[in-house]
Amino acid sequence: MSETEKDIEKQDAEELKIPDELPLLPVRDVVVYPFMIIPLFVGREMSVKAVDSALAGDRMILLATQYEISEEDPPPDKIYGVGTVAMIMRMLKLPDGRIKILVQGLAKARITEFTSEKPFYTVRVERLNDMPLLDATLETEALVRTVREQLAKVVELGKQVSPEVIVILENIQDPGSMADLIASNMGLKVADAQQLLETVDPITRLTKINELLNREVELLSVQAKIQSAAREEMGKNQREYYLREQMRAIQQELGDGEGKEDLIEIRKAIESARMPESVQKEALKQLGRLENMHPDAGEAGIIRTYLDWLVEIPWSKSSRDSLDIGRAEKILNEDHFYLDKIKERILEFLSVRKLKKKMKGPILCFVGPPGVGKTSLGKSIARAMNRKFVRISLGGVRDEAEIRGHRRTYIGALPGRIIQGMKQAGTNNPVFMLDELDKLGYDYKGDPSSALLEVLDPEQNHSFSDHYINQPYNLSNVMFIATANQIDPVPSALRDRMEVITLSGYTEEEKLEISRRFLVPRQMKENGLKEKNIAFDDEAIAEIIAKYTREAGLRNLEREIGTVCRKVARKVAEGQKRITRVTAKNLHTFLGAPKFMREEDLDRNEIGVVNGLAWTPVGGEILHIEASQMQGKAGLTLTGQLGDVMKESAQAAHSYIRAHAEELSIKPEFFQQHEIHVHVPAGAIPKDGPSAGVAMTTALVSVITRIPVRKDVAMTGEITLRGKVLPIGGLKEKILAAVRSEMKTVIIPAQNKKDLEDVPAEILKRVKIVPVTKIDEVLKLALEKYPPPLAATPAGSVPKKRTTRGAAAPNSPDQGLPASAKG
Repeated sequence: MSETEKDIEKQDAEELKIPDELPLLPVRDVVVYPFMIIPLFVGREMSVKAVDSALAGDRMILLATQYEISEEDPPPDKIYGVGTVAMIMRMLKLPDGRIKILVQGLAKARITEFTSEKPFYTVRVERLNDMPLLDATLETEALVRTVREQLAKVVELGKQVSPEVIVILENIQDPGSMADLIASNMGLKVADAQQLLETVDPITRLTKINELLNREVELLSVQAKIQSAAREEMGKNQREYYLREQMRAIQQELGDGEGKEDLIEIRKAIESARMPESVQKEALKQLGRLENMHPDAGEAGIIRTYLDWLVEIPWSKSSRDSLDIGRAEKILNEDHFYLDKIKERILEFLSVRKLKKKMKGPILCFVGPPGVGKTSLGKSIARAMNRKFVRISLGGVRDEAEIRGHRRTYIGALPGRIIQGMKQAGTNNPVFMLDELDKLGYDYKGDPSSALLEVLDPEQNHSFSDHYINQPYNLSNVMFIATANQIDPVPSALRDRMEVITLSGYTEEEKLEISRRFLVPRQMKENGLKEKNIAFDDEAIAEIIAKYTREAGLRNLEREIGTVCRKVARKVAEGQKRITRVTAKNLHTFLGAPKFMREEDLDRNEIGVVNGLAWTPVGGEILHIEASQMQGKAGLTLTGQLGDVMKESAQAAHSYIRAHAEELSIKPEFFQQHEIHVHVPAGAIPKDGPSAGVAMTTALVSVITRIPVRKDVAMTGEITLRGKVLPIGGLKEKILAAVRSEMKTVIIPAQNKKDLEDVPAEILKRVKIVPVTKIDEVLKLALEKYPPPLAATPAGSVPKKRTTRGAAAPNSPDQGLPASAKG
C-alpha cells in the first residue's frame, strides 16, 4: 500500500470513529448498506431498548439482518455476523407503542463478540473496509460502464429507480460505492443482499451486481412480452366483439335474429362447464356452426342436442370423498350384517384413498346368488364414501351401441349408458354399478362385453371414447362395481380386469340374525305396524327360514315375513288392540302348510347308505346315496337324474373297487355275477358335480362287503382311479348342512383345509372335521370295521342300464342346472 493510500485511510478513520461496543438492532427482510438512508419501524421491546441506548450515547447502532423473518427474538446464532453501523438521524414515537427511526448507514462492521444479551444485545465490532484498488484498469472501467448500461436497460424496461440515484451513479467512479448504491435500490433477496454486503472486494461485488442486472433484464423482457401478448389478445377479443355485434344487427335486419338469446346462454354454459381444452374447442366450433345456421335447418337440432350433452356431462365436478374410516364402517354395519370380506375391502380402499389423494378407482365384481344383497351393498358403499350412486342393468343388452353410444349421423342418436349414467350422477366420481353382468348377450350388432373392456380397465378408462360425444372422457375416478349371479358366463378378458368377490349366500343362523335386525323392522314399517301390534319369536322366524323358503338370499324370506305382517295389519285395521305374537305353533295360520320339508335323517347304521354332502343354489344339503347289489348280469346302474360328471364319478368309483378287489377282500368273480344299482334320492331334481365320488365309493364298498356305514358321518370329495381324494367347492355350505343334520364327523379333502377359514368358528366346534388324501382313510372312518372280511354275495337281479363312461377332471368346479344339487 502506498503512503498516499495510507494517509487517506487514516484520514477516513479520524473522520468516522466507531466505538468498540455498540447496541445491536436485528432487522427483518432488509439489508442496510453504508450511505443508505432508510426508515425503520421498531416494535420489539429489546429493539426499543437498544435504540434508547444509542440515542442516549453517540446515536450509533449496529444494524444486522436476522435469518428468519418470523422469529420474534432471534438468538445470536440466528443473526448474520456482518452488518452496518448506522447513525440514528430522527426518532418518532407512534400511538401503538412502536417507534419510527430514520437511520443512515455509515460503515460495514463484523460482530466479533456478543458482550451482553439483556436487556438488549450489545456487541463488540470491528470495521470492514473495502480492499483498495491499486490502479484503474481497462477491465474495471469496462465493468463500470457495463453496469451503467445494464441499469439503464432495467429502467427502460419499467423498473422503478429514483432519478436521484441515476444522477448519483453517473458521478460515481468507485466500484465499491457503485455496487452498494445499486444493491440498495434493486430490492434484492435477503441472502443475495447479505452476500454482497459481506464481499470486501469491490470488483467482485460489482461483477455480482452485473450478473443480477443481467438476470433482471431477462425477467423484465419476458414480462414485457407477456404483457404485450395479453394486450394483443384483449384487442383481438374487442375486435371480435364489435364484429359479432355487427353480425347480430345484420341478422336482425334479415329476420334471422330470433332464438339468439339461447345461443348466448349456451356459450355461457360452455365457458362455465370447465371442460378440457380440446372438448371446449370442439364445443365452440359446433356453436359457431350453429350460430351461422338457420334455426329451422335440419342439422341445427342435432348440433343443439350435442351441445346440451357436452354442457351437462360432469367434466370436472366431483364430490368430496368422506374418508372417515370409522363412519364408513358404521354405515356398512348398519346396512348389512356379515359380508365381512367385502366391508374390509371397501375400508382398505378408503384407507389407501386417505393416504394417497390421486389413485385409480377399483373395479369390483360381486358374484353370488340372487337376493344376497349385491345391489344394496353398492348403495351402502356410495353412502359410506359420500358419493353419488348410479345403477344400470345390463340384463338382455345385446347392442354395443348401448355401451358406446351411436354416431351423431343417426337419427335419434344418444350417448351410451355409461355417459348417460355420468350425466345422471352429476359428478365424475360416482359409485357406478353394472348390474347383471353375466346376462349380457351379443348378436350381429356387436358384443357389449367387448365394449366394456375399455370401461373396466384402469389403464384405459382415463380416456373412454363414446361414439356420440366423440371426445375422450375420464372414467378413472369412478368406482365401478359389477354384479353377477355366476362368473362363468363372463368373458375371461373382462373377468381379468375385475377383482371378483364371492358372496356365498347366508346360513340359517345368519338369516335369523338378519331377519331380527333388518327384515322384520322394515316389513313392520312398510305395513304400518308398530311393536305394540306384532312380535316375532325367533322360533317362528327359524321355521319360516327352514320350511317356507329355500334360497341362498333373502327375498323370499322377506316376502313371507311381509305376508305375516299384512295379515296382522288387517286385524289391526279391523280394530284389534292386543299384540299378535307370531310363534312356531301358530305360524301355519298365517302362511299355511310348510312348503319344504327336509328328508328324514338315518336312525341306524345301514349297509350301502352314505351321507353325502351337496351344494345347491339355496345352500348345502345332505344326500343319502344308496347302493344295492343283486344277482344278475354284471353292470352298474345309476338313477336319480344324475348329470354326466356325477355319472363319471360313479364309474370311477366302480373301476377303483374292481382294481383293488383283493385289498378289499372281494372275490374276483363277484363282478361277473352281480349287478350294482346306485340311486340318489329326490329323483326329480337334477344333480351333477364330481364331489360325490368319495360317497359313492363308500356306498359301493359297503354294499359289496356288507359292512354298515356310520350314520353320523358325512363326506364330500372327488375320487380318482388311483384312490386320491381331490378338492371340491362349496365347503362352507356343505359343513353347515352336516351340522343341521347333527352329523358328528365330516370328511373333507385335505386340499380344502384352507377353506375352513370361511366357516364360522362356532360351527367348527359342533362337528369334527377330518381332512383325508386317500379313499382308504375315508373307509376307515365311515365303515364300522375296516379292512373288511371276505364279502358275501346275496342274490337278486335288476335290468342293467347303459351309462356314460369317462373320468372326472381333477380340480374341476361343480357344475349343474339351476335349482340342482351339486355333489
